[in-house]
Amino acid sequence: MKDRNNLDAYVQCAFLCPTLDESEECLAFAISVGRELLKSCLGAKCFDESPTNTHMGHFYDALPARPYLRTLQALVRLAFENKHYEKSADNALELMRLCAGDDMGQRGWLGSMLLRCGRNTEALAFAQAWMVPGAPKRVPYPPPVNEVLTADQEEENKYAKAAIAYTGALAAFRVWGGDAPVARQYLRIAARACPAVLIKILAHVEKPSSLNMNPRSLNGAEDAHDYLSLTQDLWMAPDVWDWADGDPDVRTLVLRTCARPGCGKVETEANGFKRCSACMRACYCSSECQKMDWKTHKPACRERKQLKALAKKLGQGKPPPKDNSIIYGRIQEVPGGGHVTTGNF
Repeated sequence: MKDRNNLDAYVQCAFLCPTLDESEECLAFAISVGRELLKSCLGAKCFDESPTNTHMGHFYDALPARPYLRTLQALVRLAFENKHYEKSADNALELMRLCAGDDMGQRGWLGSMLLRCGRNTEALAFAQAWMVPGAPKRVPYPPPVNEVLTADQEEENKYAKAAIAYTGALAAFRVWGGDAPVARQYLRIAARACPAVLIKILAHVEKPSSLNMNPRSLNGAEDAHDYLSLTQDLWMAPDVWDWADGDPDVRTLVLRTCARPGCGKVETEANGFKRCSACMRACYCSSECQKMDWKTHKPACRERKQLKALAKKLGQGKPPPKDNSIIYGRIQEVPGGGHVTTGNF
């Protein structure tokens, strides 16, 4: 840390500090040092909004700026954990200002932080910047507009980050009310992209106590876990919960059908069916249906289980399991099987 150029050492030190307040102080000092370092190598006005400032919005492209961005990112995380939500949101916005394309992966967090601070209009503007094709993605975002997306634009959002759509839905509810077509459309988009979030909200499942650090796919179980860890209690407010539960389109999206072909039974309430404990995907209305479907479900179940194990190993920088059939091209018989039914979420 004697070398002022080594901002990553300050980040490591911050996570070793005995209190979160001390951690934030350490990072705040590192950020002040980092700003001066960048001004000396990128120019005195590199942080200014100016047509001639080619760095603004593209800081990640400048290699000397990356340690500074990592320091800001660490402060976002630690301030949130310390319940300093305003500070966390402001630093996330600064990261998005410096990296308009979200090179530091803040858009999964920012909406939750703005909503937690009661900055609903800002949260809605942020969501629309990322949900409306062609909308400017530079901070400050344009004011939100009460206009629904076209059918084509809604279709495009099937592949968007669900956390942003959930942010848009809750922010629109707070700003314009639950009857606003925009709020209902965003809720429908969110439920289609990642129904697991609403399933757990409507089923009153306990909020996750910490973030999930496992490898993930877009809008998968890990993304759902993290969004709920950041935001679930805001959705449990009675008026918000009643609004989400009362939307017939959303209920259609979150109520699951029994996985056994030919059964066709549908849940009558969120999280009413139980899941296969191995793959955590297939849901069954009864143990009888699960037993009848096991022979058909087994290959996909084992493959899914091995994919998750493989992703976890690779994410930890470890070699893949030697008996993983995804690597060796065949499904292995694993003692104990994956046919034990687990309880609800």
